[in-house]
Amino acid sequence: MMIEGSFEPRVQANMDVALERVCGKAPDGQRHDVRKRVAKAILQCAKSGKTALGALTEAGEKALWRIPNKVA
Repeated sequence: MMIEGSFEPRVQANMDVALERVCGKAPDGQRHDVRKRVAKAILQCAKSGKTALGALTEAGEKALWRIPNKVA
């Protein structure tokens, strides 16, 4: 999924920071599937016009809460 050029540089930077903030706090935050789900939520938030760092972070956190715990 390419987003480069779709948003202003400031918005892209906010999206990157939000992703790192959310995934950095999560125990499984470095897993690809977790990061992908969080990133999709952040992207949807930005597409809806909510591009402030707080809004993007909140969207990512909500997506993180919806990830089911997997039993090994």
